[in-house]
Amino acid sequence: MIPAGLGRRAAALHALPGPGREAASPSPLPRARFPAETVHVMDPSPSLPAEAPPHRTRSQAAARLALALALSALGLWILHAFLPALVWAVILAIALGPLYARAERRWPPGRHNILLPALATLLVALVLLAPLVVLGVQAAREAHDVLDFVRSAERTGIPVPEFLQHLPFGAAQATRWWSETLSHPEAGSEILHRLDNSAVIGLSRNLGREVLRRTVLFGFTLVALFFLFREGRALAAQVLTACDRLFGPRGERVARQMVASVHGTVDGLVLVGLGEGVLLGIVYVLAGVPHPVLLGALTAVAAMIPFGAPLVFGLAALLVAANGAVVPAVVVVAAGLVVTFVADHAVRPALIGGTTQLPFLWVLLGILGGVETFGLLGLFLGPAVMAALVLLWREFTQGEPPRPAAEAGR
Repeated sequence: MIPAGLGRRAAALHALPGPGREAASPSPLPRARFPAETVHVMDPSPSLPAEAPPHRTRSQAAARLALALALSALGLWILHAFLPALVWAVILAIALGPLYARAERRWPPGRHNILLPALATLLVALVLLAPLVVLGVQAAREAHDVLDFVRSAERTGIPVPEFLQHLPFGAAQATRWWSETLSHPEAGSEILHRLDNSAVIGLSRNLGREVLRRTVLFGFTLVALFFLFREGRALAAQVLTACDRLFGPRGERVARQMVASVHGTVDGLVLVGLGEGVLLGIVYVLAGVPHPVLLGALTAVAAMIPFGAPLVFGLAALLVAANGAVVPAVVVVAAGLVVTFVADHAVRPALIGGTTQLPFLWVLLGILGGVETFGLLGLFLGPAVMAALVLLWREFTQGEPPRPAAEAGR
């Protein structure tokens, strides 16, 4: 006796088509009849928007470019008064970037990332303001001495300096001319009365206005520097991405070259200038130059500009010679020439040109032309622009260098 389950399975298997057996055709279903006007053919594929004609695409691209240029020009016009502060902030952020990155690795920033950028900005402000405060105090003391000298000259005239009597040639003639022209009280009074009080007052007002303007720009520089410290990595990545999209790999290389030029310029101008100021300040102390700290600071600032240091140590030598010390004055001049020659022809070209492979001639022309065009900012902008131009010239004449594998795979 066969179980009912097995019988049903066998019947189902028997109903399946097999070799020599045709499948039973299912009975046809009756077709529904619709009126012809009610039949709608549905397209299964979604409708795609038609592409814009080429002339319309070109006009939209031109309009976007014109809008971007107009907004950029308007933004520069709005910010033109604060552009020097922003440029100084960028230069300081680039120059101090390696030190700040090391501080970030040592003390990782918190969630809001406020404390470390604020401390770094405060430290920069102290470093920049402390020398100015020292110079201001020293200048105030010198102003008191100058005032005493003016009052004495008005009463008794200007005395004959001692160095005139030690001149190798024409000492008697120079001493006699000074005594007859400047050593009597009438000469001092005449010189002082030539000074126009209104001109002095106007000069004081202009000086005060310029000091106030510089103070405001310095404050905005510190504010911008704080945000550059805080958002520096994101901004650097955005700038490199923008350069790569606008100009290709060459744009990114130019940007990196300009950053390296700023690093080299800071090392070659600022650090070398400070070194020259310290060395010549020691020479001033040993030679008995009056106010050696003030003159040493002025030498450090002037040494940041090519051929600027000789003006200061030449003045120091004249002050020493005015006291009758001719040999120390010669020592000051000789030491100044040696220090500036070594710094300008050995140390500085190695630091600036070695970083960017920039010849010393272009470094010198970039610094001098930048100072002539942009003022103190030109010390850093000039070499950066020259470095970018030299890089483009080398790629144009020698061919574009191969892209790294990691960059080519992006």
